[in-house]
Amino acid sequence: MNREVHHHHHHAPPDYNRAFAAAVILNVGFVIVEVIFGILSDSLALLTDAGHNLSDVLGLLLAWGAAALAKRKPSVRRTYGYSRATIIASLFSGLLLMGAVGAIGWEAMNRLFEPVQPAGKTIMIVAAVGVIINTATALFFISGKDHDLNIRGAFLHMAADAAVSLGVVVSGALILYLGFNWIDPVISLVIAAVIFLSTWGLLRDSLNLAVDAVPRGVDPEAVRSYLASLPEVAAIHDLHIWPMSTTDTALTAHMVMHSYPAGDEFLGEVSRVLAKRFSIKHPTIQLERVDSGVFCHQSENCAD
Repeated sequence: MNREVHHHHHHAPPDYNRAFAAAVILNVGFVIVEVIFGILSDSLALLTDAGHNLSDVLGLLLAWGAAALAKRKPSVRRTYGYSRATIIASLFSGLLLMGAVGAIGWEAMNRLFEPVQPAGKTIMIVAAVGVIINTATALFFISGKDHDLNIRGAFLHMAADAAVSLGVVVSGALILYLGFNWIDPVISLVIAAVIFLSTWGLLRDSLNLAVDAVPRGVDPEAVRSYLASLPEVAAIHDLHIWPMSTTDTALTAHMVMHSYPAGDEFLGEVSRVLAKRFSIKHPTIQLERVDSGVFCHQSENCAD
């Protein structure tokens, strides 16, 4: 006889609704300002940056929508709910940021070989406002950037915009007052490199989660060792650890026992330890007797 026990703890993800709302409103407002001043000053640079910031608003809306979907309750057909939407959103955020890196790099290389008119004071002032707005917006998400890839994507979008705007201010000042015309594309390339390096981690982790890899920060061998060390456990097989979302991790495992525990206290303690030590809050554990003959017969892809 097999015993299968589920310990699924459904915790509501942190609420970033206000942060997303404020970020979208601020950035839409800034896009409008850039368009107005871009037309008044006949600045293609400001109009181009307005288009770039509009794509970041799209990234914010994508992340916001995914965070909202993740809170919906599971249904008969979607038994895990919509939490994986956050993984999809973080993946798209990474791709959008990589696209921005390519656009910045392309423009910078063009400026190296075909210098353009230096940024005027109007452009520098608008860019300085952009630094303030984008930095403030990035700070809305800083508390969750290390724990949620979806939030990290939103943070990186805003941090990248702040860096680009700061580059415009610094290079504009150096060109305007010192005549360093070559500095603008160089700073742009440095900024593009920094954004690329920070985005690469987001894209790599998002791809790993999308293909159900063990989340970063969870050591599968340590999990296996812990389960195998429990009293009366003869072997562990079909151990699988995968992400349900950018914040929640699930586990299934078959534990071959010399004898079954007397009550559910054993599995309750296992569930608590998995949550505390490994941040695995959705474990499903099947107990099997060592003499049952079930030993890894249920799966052709038994993970030892």
